Amino acid sequence: MRFTYSDEQAMLLDSVLRFGQEHFPPTERHRLIQQGRSGEAASWAKMAELGWLLLPIAEECGGLGGGIAELMALGEGFGRNLVPGPYVAACVLAPALLARGGDGQYDLIEQIGTGETLVAAALLEDDGGYDLHHIATRAAVAGDHWTLDGAKAHVEDGGDADWFIVPARTGGETADRTGISLFLVAATVPGLRVERFRGIDGHRHARLELDGVAGQLIGAEGNALADIEAAVARANCAYLAEAVGSMEAVSAITLEYLRTREQFGRPIGSFQVLQHRMVDMTVACEEARAMLCHIALSLAQGQAQFQRAVSAAKVRIGECGVYVGQQAVQLHGGVGFSDELIVSHHLKRQMMLAIAHGSVDHHRMRFAA
Repeated sequence: MRFTYSDEQAMLLDSVLRFGQEHFPPTERHRLIQQGRSGEAASWAKMAELGWLLLPIAEECGGLGGGIAELMALGEGFGRNLVPGPYVAACVLAPALLARGGDGQYDLIEQIGTGETLVAAALLEDDGGYDLHHIATRAAVAGDHWTLDGAKAHVEDGGDADWFIVPARTGGETADRTGISLFLVAATVPGLRVERFRGIDGHRHARLELDGVAGQLIGAEGNALADIEAAVARANCAYLAEAVGSMEAVSAITLEYLRTREQFGRPIGSFQVLQHRMVDMTVACEEARAMLCHIALSLAQGQAQFQRAVSAAKVRIGECGVYVGQQAVQLHGGVGFSDELIVSHHLKRQMMLAIAHGSVDHHRMRFAA
């Protein structure tokens, strides 16, 4: 079987490509990223107007109920033009986790879909690597509400979040797969310390320290891990499509450079050793594309097989993406490392995508297990 986008999904991809070219041209990208949330405000509002923020949200939650293929089309378009912003964290991962809260969270999910608020999931802790079940943060009942104590080492795209979704233990030991609950915490609540920082790709992340922080329980107590793993797998699909879009774009940019850059009176693309490097980049792009198709085709085989396919794709696409980015920079020479050239931005984004929600080594071990 071969996976291809439907006509509607292909039109969505085409729209995202035009959007990225209009709002984030290579010459403006660095400046817009430095402006932070204000630099992305106009494009975020346009994405809300186009319905893209609602697309990943389930229909029962007021969204458009887009599936994995629609997420891949969006992600691929974002990757080709390196569209910044917390789209996956805020519009894919957060609504999937909030949905377990039922009617009580629908208002907040609606605000995400209209672009009024940003929500990020604080999933990782120190000493736990990328294991989603390694949680030392504790939640306890205090009167008529819950209080949380602990720390979160990394919140993907959480630097501008208005709310945080925080997994915490209501039972069991730190490494147990049971006893994990989800809580909603306001970014301004007393006792919460938010340390914001930038990744090398310009995205804005956060670390959290919680000291007696008030939180609202999302859904049932103590059995949240399966929902977290399913939501993260869904988010990874969008990130993997972004990586494929990015590596295909930077490969095309590099090919054009080899055709036009001259040395010793001839295009450098005529040198056989550089042709071989370009072929290796093309093969890596094709391998990554094949792994992305494998994910889409695994959906019909159940959640366990789907997550296994996602882990396999994280390994190979992560390796291919960084390799293609490195080769693109090297083939451009010294100028390839500069912020003024878009290939350096692609490499930095590939490096961050390779570790988003699990590194290559983590997913290799997860696949083997």
